[in-house]
Amino acid sequence: MQNWDRYVEPFFQHVLLTVVSVTIGFVIAAAMAVVAHRRRRLNGPLVGFTEALFTIPSASAFLLLLPFTGFGTVSAVIALTAYSLNAMLRSMVTGLAGVPEDIKDAARGMGLTERQLLWRVEMPLALPEIFAGLRIASVTTVGLATLAFLIGAGGLGESIESQISFKSNVVVAGGLCVLLAIALDLLIRSVQRATTPWVRARLT
Repeated sequence: MQNWDRYVEPFFQHVLLTVVSVTIGFVIAAAMAVVAHRRRRLNGPLVGFTEALFTIPSASAFLLLLPFTGFGTVSAVIALTAYSLNAMLRSMVTGLAGVPEDIKDAARGMGLTERQLLWRVEMPLALPEIFAGLRIASVTTVGLATLAFLIGAGGLGESIESQISFKSNVVVAGGLCVLLAIALDLLIRSVQRATTPWVRARLT
């Protein structure tokens, strides 16, 4: 507790890396999901591309960016964003594909255009799957962000590495990572419950 201040800045750096990367990844994944949904032949290549990015060893991904973006937060955000894409894209594509055809036919019968159908019918009904992918991506990014210190982006990983000889300090930094992952997961679940009341009603 006397050294608590040494974890404050790394913790907020970790939060920043995670939130910024997942937010950017969500926007990119949403755009890719819309393209894949409208152009079904692109579904496989786009998902395969994000899978290929995810299979790159995390430490190597950070270091491979150094010649292009150098040390710092930018390189870390690029790598973390790339890793977050797969889970979110898969969930979005699955959610959009799972909307029942009779519901879409009824919406078309009411005069909705394809764009209105996407944003007013398909996207809302796909929200449970979209949130599931967002939760997975957020928790995964919290873990991967511990390696951001390798390229000078800070975060709790730096505290873990620099204090590796002191087990109590490793537990504190690692424990903060776990708490951050739990907090983000609970926050996303709360937003999901607030935006999908029909799911709660159906379960009840």
